[in-house]
Amino acid sequence: MTKILPVLLLILMALHLVKPLGLPGLRRRSDFWKIAVVAIGLMFLVVALHAGTVF
Repeated sequence: MTKILPVLLLILMALHLVKPLGLPGLRRRSDFWKIAVVAIGLMFLVVALHAGTVF
């Protein structure tokens, strides 16, 4: 999950630059940075959850 999440988010950002997604808050091409902010938050959450588990 930690390796696929950044790849999926980069693809989403690239798609948004080509054609805006039209979601609330993501109507313009220049809003792709908001996806990056969410990506950083999600990756932080995933890493924090993995740090709490013992294999």
